[in-house]
Amino acid sequence: MKLTDTQTAVLEAAAQSGGPITEFPANIRGGARAKVLEGLVARGLAIAEGDGHTLTDAGYAAIGRERTTAKPRRARGNTKNAAILDLLCRPEGATLAQLVEATNWQPHSVRGALSTLGKKVDISSEKADGVRTYRAAATA
Repeated sequence: MKLTDTQTAVLEAAAQSGGPITEFPANIRGGARAKVLEGLVARGLAIAEGDGHTLTDAGYAAIGRERTTAKPRRARGNTKNAAILDLLCRPEGATLAQLVEATNWQPHSVRGALSTLGKKVDISSEKADGVRTYRAAATA
């Protein structure tokens, strides 16, 4: 199957990102993007999903690639982040001082870890008697 340079670039970018078509060459805008997508869908190389488009197996084959499924990441249970999460999941939660003691980190490092962990787990905090207590959602 003969592809244009633009179609090849779009398929390559989508294959690298795991399938969703989100990147186009800088010179392809507006209506031209729609035409490129229409061409890919018409050839069965992409399908419309929700608000976007995704590569099909034929799309991967057209650029000489195979669809790869990402292996699920295994949680490492013996880490300081795991210790933080364990403390946060307790009904009483954990104070900053408790988290600092458990990890042997500086307070600013613990707060940074909480910020990062908060992107994956719902973390709430409340302040009572001048002491802030952090808790993770029950589903964590």
